[in-house]
Amino acid sequence: MEYSLAIENAPDSFPGGTGLLLIHPSIGETDRIDTDFLKTDTDRFLVVSTRTTAREVEQKLEHYDVDESRAVILDTLSVERGYSRRSSENVHYVSSPDDLDGIVEQTRRFLESHEGKRRISVDSLTEMAYYADEDGVYEATKSFLDLLDEHDAVGLFHLSVEVHDEATIDRFKSLFDGVVTLDGDGGVRVEMNE
Repeated sequence: MEYSLAIENAPDSFPGGTGLLLIHPSIGETDRIDTDFLKTDTDRFLVVSTRTTAREVEQKLEHYDVDESRAVILDTLSVERGYSRRSSENVHYVSSPDDLDGIVEQTRRFLESHEGKRRISVDSLTEMAYYADEDGVYEATKSFLDLLDEHDAVGLFHLSVEVHDEATIDRFKSLFDGVVTLDGDGGVRVEMNE
């Protein structure tokens, strides 16, 4: 299955099973890239949010005119922070951003229970590593990518260049089919692995 890729300076399309790493200096411009990725050529999508609550994700989707009826949100913050939460068909929770097994399992359930063109956004690997540990997140990322491949889905995974050293960034880069680099001025560069 081919997916359209609405990211500037990127190929027009890419195959199911593709995982892209979004490397960014700060969170400012990532919303634009993330929401363009989610709303293009998609039947259902999952937002794994380790930075913001489900409500904040819903506000972001609304602001960028993304069809919320196609969204499933996995909120990893509200339980740990003691916020009120209401599970629904399209909003799920795990205990905290370091519940890596729970996050991977919820991703599996999403992919197994929805058909068609499915996209996943993981925002962000950096936050997961902050709460858990880098090696655990590395292994979880491999599991995410295996699930994309198994279910012919695609994913975009955020990683902050300001937090990790070059060796760590290169380690994560090696897992992905392509790297989207967002610079401080909002410029975008895309490198796809052959």
